[in-house]
Amino acid sequence: MTFGFAPSAATSMSAAADSTNRLARTLEPAEWSAAGIPLLRSPREVVNGLHARHRPAPETAVVAVLDHEERLTASASFARRSVTADGWEFRNALLAHLRRVIPHDLRRRTPVRTAVLLYCREGDERWTEEDGAWMWGLRDACTLHGLRCGAYITLTRGGWQVLGEGRGGRRPNSTSQPSALADAALDQDSGPLRTGGGAVQALHRVAAR
Repeated sequence: MTFGFAPSAATSMSAAADSTNRLARTLEPAEWSAAGIPLLRSPREVVNGLHARHRPAPETAVVAVLDHEERLTASASFARRSVTADGWEFRNALLAHLRRVIPHDLRRRTPVRTAVLLYCREGDERWTEEDGAWMWGLRDACTLHGLRCGAYITLTRGGWQVLGEGRGGRRPNSTSQPSALADAALDQDSGPLRTGGGAVQALHRVAAR
């Protein structure tokens, strides 16, 4: 004979509510496309630059801030810690790292800097619930930091792609070796680059277009 305890009605309702809340903190591809996310002029150079600086492994996120000319101003990388794909948890992580590498722009009427997110993960290029949670988190973190919400980019074994745009490439991918930082686009007129955890080295005049 086996004895056990059945979950209470309150416990079941709490679990259901938590699941519903997580789904509400997810953006579907159609919602993302309809949000008017600005297109990157040269996504390949942005991806190559971030890949070279941060060398992301699966379950690593790289958040970067670009100025109005699409030059890299600051970036930070960190490993995903949340067990579930929860946009609220992702938002908090993104916001914490943005606050470490760059001041907010909340005093501006209109955002002049754009945050983009590169997420390295397993699987293929198709949208997942996890991607939707990262999209929600990026959009909310940008609002709270006074930034414009920019592209969400996935990096998998098959390559990279900008979700919602249909642009991508085979390299870099989640298993390829990063190119030398010297190969990244350099701009002698750019300002200092502030880089958070995971950077290869500090660069004083590096920009990604």
